[in-house]
Amino acid sequence: MFTEQEIDKLAELSRIALSQEEKQKFQRDFESILGYISELKNAPVADRKLSADDHYLTNVMREDNDAFMAGANTAKILAEAPKSDDNFFVVKQILDHGEDN
Repeated sequence: MFTEQEIDKLAELSRIALSQEEKQKFQRDFESILGYISELKNAPVADRKLSADDHYLTNVMREDNDAFMAGANTAKILAEAPKSDDNFFVVKQILDHGEDN
C-alpha cells in the first residue's frame, strides 16, 4: 500500500504539485497497478514447455558496411538553423536553473 508520504515523495521527485484529491487518486491507481503486478507473479511461466527451436532464437543485426561519416553533414545542417555558433545550434533558454544571470 502506498502511503501519503510516498506519494508526496514521488510528487517532489517529479516536480509536480498534487492536490489532496489527486494524491488520493494516485494512491488508488498505484495500488491497482501493484495489485495487477502481484497477479502476474503468479502466472504459470515455469510450466511452459520449451520447443526444439527455442534455443535458435537470436537477434538479427545488419552489417554496417556503409556507415555514415561523423560530421559529414554538419555544415549543411547548421546552415539551415536560424542561429549557430561553433558547430552548435543556438536556442532560446527555456529552463531556469535558479542561478543569477
